[in-house]
Amino acid sequence: NSHNQLHPTITMGCDHCKGSGSSKGFCPFSLFLFASTTASYIRYLQLKAKKSSDTSPSSTSDEPFRVVFVLGGPGAGKGTQCQLLSDNLHWAHLSAGDLLRAERQKEGSELADIINSNISAGKIVPSEITVQLIKNAMVDLRKTSGQTKFLIDGFPRSEGNVNAWKEVVGGAADVELVLFFECPEDVLTSRLLERGKTSGRSDDSIDVIRKRFATYREESMPIIEMYEKEGKVRQIVADRSIEDVYKEVEAILNE
Repeated sequence: NSHNQLHPTITMGCDHCKGSGSSKGFCPFSLFLFASTTASYIRYLQLKAKKSSDTSPSSTSDEPFRVVFVLGGPGAGKGTQCQLLSDNLHWAHLSAGDLLRAERQKEGSELADIINSNISAGKIVPSEITVQLIKNAMVDLRKTSGQTKFLIDGFPRSEGNVNAWKEVVGGAADVELVLFFECPEDVLTSRLLERGKTSGRSDDSIDVIRKRFATYREESMPIIEMYEKEGKVRQIVADRSIEDVYKEVEAILNE
């Protein structure tokens, strides 16, 4: 009848449902495709990156990367010491925060789209993304310069970071040490406020500093305690001159 001609039953489907579509106009397989999550997309990128590194003619070494995690409160001097170690002992310095900021600026980057959409929505960037960026940087540096020694600054900061590291990097890296820069909060606060005068960083204001300390105590300290049980932590008193701190850190890495 005329009603049926105006509103025919939709029965077309795809090859997967063999034309057995429902009257609502979709098949389960199509719905599955559209229901992709950030996690599954990240997994796809990981597999793609692995395939690329496996098939690259310049990937000559299967030896694990040598990794030292560098932790400590905001303003403890992690970046300064990493740069000195990089200059003098030729360890590559990777900052998790810097890698995220750099990736956000890349045009056409698949990861940048996910990072920016999370930040725009007020969400934390998934740990898997941070770890994938770190792994990509290590793989690239080994290909271009043969580098295998990496200081990873400001990572891992949470249990989620540790779990993502195990999943994404796993046996591709050997975490040899964790350098823990310990410094009283009043010293850290004065350093950050001083830095804020010239850094232009919005997180160097007093209110944000207090929140960063709270997050650090709640999330990062348990990670340090975990690595302490594994015997990997080397504690450095960081409220001293840059030169004095560096001498100690250099001696630790030269052990």
